[in-house]
Amino acid sequence: MMTKKVLGRGLGAFFPEYEDDQTSESGGSREHQVLKRVNITVELPVSDIRPNPHQPREDFDEIKLQELSDSIRQHGLIQPVTVRAISEDKFELISGERRLRATKMAGITTIPAYIREVDDDDIIAFALIENVQREQLNPIEVALGYKRLLEECDFTQDQVAKKLGKNRSTVTNMLRLLNLRPTIQSALKTNKISTGHARTLITIEDPKVQDKLLNKAIEEDWSVRQIEDAVRKLDQKKKSRNKLLKEKDQKDVHLMEISNRLRNKYSTRVQIKKKNKGGEIRLEYYSDDDFERLISLLESAQE
Repeated sequence: MMTKKVLGRGLGAFFPEYEDDQTSESGGSREHQVLKRVNITVELPVSDIRPNPHQPREDFDEIKLQELSDSIRQHGLIQPVTVRAISEDKFELISGERRLRATKMAGITTIPAYIREVDDDDIIAFALIENVQREQLNPIEVALGYKRLLEECDFTQDQVAKKLGKNRSTVTNMLRLLNLRPTIQSALKTNKISTGHARTLITIEDPKVQDKLLNKAIEEDWSVRQIEDAVRKLDQKKKSRNKLLKEKDQKDVHLMEISNRLRNKYSTRVQIKKKNKGGEIRLEYYSDDDFERLISLLESAQE
């Protein structure tokens, strides 16, 4: 298990010496030595811990990170980070990215770490779960984490939901956020709008209308209910407009049929124009003789 590739990348890609020397001269494989050091908390050099390459979190608040660093410098780190061993003296972070960064910022060279055995397919889930439980991920980062579980670990949406203790519908709705336009994703990541706002905006097809409502929601500090009401009114207007267009189309078809009948009857071009009340019918003629012909036809039709 310990020599299994990390999502397609061998450990040698990060630590060449791992592939060069799989066994130690003192006896036993490195895997055996590593397995003896799981489920324990030890003090590890921060230089021996590489960040989790599958960390779902993208943004770290520098001010809060500095505050944590100052606290660690004064009082020490209370909660250990969690790591997994990837060679005899090299480790990969599972959770605790902020704590590791803050410890480095404080100039401290070692950090308390809980070593556990984790399958390669589970490491993204561990990092994601740890961050979600601490509410440190914005919705887009959560959605990207779900997407990575689907693509890199070949999970189904049901499996993702079970791993994270969520409903399947929750996972589906979060993944839909990745279909949002960049402007809306950015507003969501910076907490200018909530997930509820974003889910409502995604139902709008016109990008210009999306941006218009987004800006209004931010400027006027709309609640989710307010933006839902605005979208509902837009839908009602759209339905009314479509109904009028359909009725107009039906009338246009009817007038076209009459125009064709008159054209065939009088052998000339016929135009029918509707007005508010009534309208007009135009028959074209191309010579004096043609004019007399049409007059004759019209007079005979009255008899």
